[in-house]
Amino acid sequence: MPSRDIDAAWAALEALGRRPGATAIRPLFAADPGRFARFSRRAGDILLDLSKTAISNEALAALLVLARAAGVEGFRDAMARGEAVNATERRAALHMALRAPAGVAVRTGEEDAAAAVQGSLATMRSFVGQVHDGTLRGATGERFTDVLNIGIGGSDLGPAMAARALWTPAAPLRPHYLANVDAHAWEEVRARLDPARTLVLVASKTFTTQETMANAGLARAWLADSLGEGSVGGHLAALSTNLRATAAFGIAPERVFGFRDWVGGRFSMWSAIGLSLALALGWDAFARLLAGARTMDEHFLAAPLEDNLPVLLALTEVWHVDMLGCPARAVLPYDERLARFPAHLQQLEMESLGKRVTAAGLPAPRATGPVVFGEPGTNAQHSFMQLIHQGTTPVPVDFILVANPDHAHADSHRKLLANGLAQAEALMLGKDEDAVRAEMRAAGAGEAEIARLAPHRVFPGDRPSTTLLLPRLDAFTLGQLVALYEHKVASLGALWGINPFDQWGVELGKTIATRTEALLRGEAAAVSAATGPLAAEILRLQRAG
Repeated sequence: MPSRDIDAAWAALEALGRRPGATAIRPLFAADPGRFARFSRRAGDILLDLSKTAISNEALAALLVLARAAGVEGFRDAMARGEAVNATERRAALHMALRAPAGVAVRTGEEDAAAAVQGSLATMRSFVGQVHDGTLRGATGERFTDVLNIGIGGSDLGPAMAARALWTPAAPLRPHYLANVDAHAWEEVRARLDPARTLVLVASKTFTTQETMANAGLARAWLADSLGEGSVGGHLAALSTNLRATAAFGIAPERVFGFRDWVGGRFSMWSAIGLSLALALGWDAFARLLAGARTMDEHFLAAPLEDNLPVLLALTEVWHVDMLGCPARAVLPYDERLARFPAHLQQLEMESLGKRVTAAGLPAPRATGPVVFGEPGTNAQHSFMQLIHQGTTPVPVDFILVANPDHAHADSHRKLLANGLAQAEALMLGKDEDAVRAEMRAAGAGEAEIARLAPHRVFPGDRPSTTLLLPRLDAFTLGQLVALYEHKVASLGALWGINPFDQWGVELGKTIATRTEALLRGEAAAVSAATGPLAAEILRLQRAG
C-alpha cells in the first residue's frame, strides 16, 4: 500500500482522536443501547467485548482503513508462508508451524518446517511416554515425580504461566521453574525437591545464557553431591541446539531437544521449550494446548478484519496509545490460575513492541508499545486499581473472565465474577460530584463535611476496558488465549511498521554485566564513573561481612 495511503489513514484517525469528547464512553451507550452486540466478537471459545471503549462506529471504520493501508493481512500471510518477516535477523517467525496439524505444508527457504516440527514432537512424545510409564527412571531406580525447568525469558515465562494455569494434583509430575540467577530462588526450589526423583531440564538454545547456565551449574552440583557424578546424566535433559556444549555438561544426545531459529523465545512454549508442560501435564494436555492455539491461528488467517479478534485487539491498542495518549495497559485475569499470565504478556508484548525505530531503521513517527502490567482480580482491586479509577492518566484494562470454575465453591466464583464485571462498569460509569453529594446527604452527612470530602469521592469514569470471556480454563482454551495475544503482537508490528520479532534491547545490559562481574571479582578496573563507586561500596560491604 502506498505510504500516502498509510499517512492519510493515520491523519484521519488522529483527527477523530482530537475531537471533543473523543474519550467519552457513556454517551456511546446512551445513543446505542445495543452497543454490546455491535462491539463484541467471538472466535473459538473466546468472546471479546470492546463496547466499553471510546471507539465509535466511525473510529472503528477508520481503524480498519488503517489496518488495510498498513498491510496487516499481507504481513499475516507472509508470516504464515515462512517469509523472513523478522527483517533485521533475516528470519521467519513460524510459531504457527509449531502447532500446525500433521500434513500441513510449511516451508521457510529450503527447509521443510512442518517436517522438522513433526519430528520434534514425535521425539518429545516418546521421551514423555518413557518417563510416564517408568521406562526412564532416576539413578536409584525411583520414578520421576518432579520436573525442574531451568531457563529464563521465553524459556521460562510461557511454560511457567501455563503450568500454573493447568496443573492439578492428578497430573503426572509436579512442575518447578527456576529463572532468576539470584541463588535465593535456587535455595527455595531446592528445598521442595528430592534429587532421586527430579528430572532437570536446561532450556537455552545456545547453552550459554548466563543466568540459565549459572543455575544449571547449581542443579548439576546438587545432583552430583546427592547421587554421585556417574548418575547425573540420568537426571538431565536439554532444550538446546548446542550439542557440543550439552555433551560437555553431561547430557546424552538423545536427551537434547532442539528448535529452529525461526522460533522466537517468547513464542516458543509450543516447541521443545514446552517439554516441561508435556511432562508435568501429560501429552494429551500438551496436544490440546497446541490444538487450541491452532484454532486461533485458523481464525486469524481466515476471518475478515472486521471480525478478527487479534486484529481488533491490536486496533484497540492503537486507538488507546496513539489517539488517546495512554502509555500503559493493565491485564486483570479474574482467575487465580492465570496469575502469571500478565508476566507472560509483559515479555510477549514489551519485548516485541518496545521499539523506537521502524523495520526500515527510521525513527518511529508515533508511540509504539505501552507498558503492560497486571495482577489477578480481586487482588488488583486492593492495590493499583486506585490509580486506574482516579489517577490523572487513564490506563486501559483487559479483563479476563472464566465463566465456569474447576471447583465446587459456586458462591466464591459468583463473587469473583461480580467483582470483575463491576470493576469494568465502574471504570466506565464513574461517579460525578452531584451523585457523591446526594449519596452523602442521604447518609446524613452535613454540608461542610460534604464540601470537604466530595472532590475525593468523585470518579471521572469514561475509563476504557476490554473483556475477554472464556467458558472454562483448560489446555484448549488457554492455547486460544495465548495465541490471540501472539497474533495481536504481529498485527501491531504491521500497524506501527516495526519488527515485533527481534529484541536487540536486551543485549546491552548483558554485555556490560560481563565487565561488571569481573569488576566485582576485583579483576578489572571500574567500568565507568557511574558504576565504579557502587561496585567499590559493594566490595567494602562484602569484606565487612
